[in-house]
Amino acid sequence: MFRRIFIYALFFYFLALLQTSVLADLSLRGVINLISVFVILINLFEKPRDYAGLYAGFIGGFFWDIFSANFIGQNALILLALALFIKIVLRKYVWAPAF
Repeated sequence: MFRRIFIYALFFYFLALLQTSVLADLSLRGVINLISVFVILINLFEKPRDYAGLYAGFIGGFFWDIFSANFIGQNALILLALALFIKIVLRKYVWAPAF
């Protein structure tokens, strides 16, 4: 579990660097954010009972906050709430057969 969280931290750090340096001119005024896309994908493809996606949401939002001009913690809370919402919806309303 801690190894996966450490890997998420490194991944989101490099993703935030890539977003703010190379892709800053290519994005559509902040509409498409790679960090939020990968937080959503991690939470969708992870098992609904695992909590590493919630940590990924907080870590991704934290690195997004560090490299942005917003208040520290704003994006971290937004992505954590988004990850929690995805987990709740997947647990209650989505049934996928086990292979």
